[in-house]
Amino acid sequence: MLGADTLVFLERKIYGKPRDLADAHRMLNQLQGRTHQVVTGVCLLHLRVHRESLFAVSTDVTFQSLTVDQISHYLSKINPLDKAGAYAIQDHGELIVAEISGSFSNVVGLPLEKLGEELPLMLK
Repeated sequence: MLGADTLVFLERKIYGKPRDLADAHRMLNQLQGRTHQVVTGVCLLHLRVHRESLFAVSTDVTFQSLTVDQISHYLSKINPLDKAGAYAIQDHGELIVAEISGSFSNVVGLPLEKLGEELPLMLK
């Protein structure tokens, strides 16, 4: 079994999924022009052999400086309501993201590189 969840952090503030479009706009406005962290926690369970692995991966994401109109345009292209931090890097991320440092797949929602390291250990 595999479970994973992702949160966005800016300094000491935590960004989960927005409540509505106004909340999504507020989140992106606070993230714009700044670097934040995307952290995904993963739990792997192998029930037959009673083995578990818990890990988290963090990626730094820097947003472009964005105007209110650019944020509105981006939000019109995606559904931000089921996305931590109100954005999806894989869906028109080039409109808002300036740079990432770390795992791209982690920002999407599942750190495939680390998962690839852990899975063989679970199957031993």
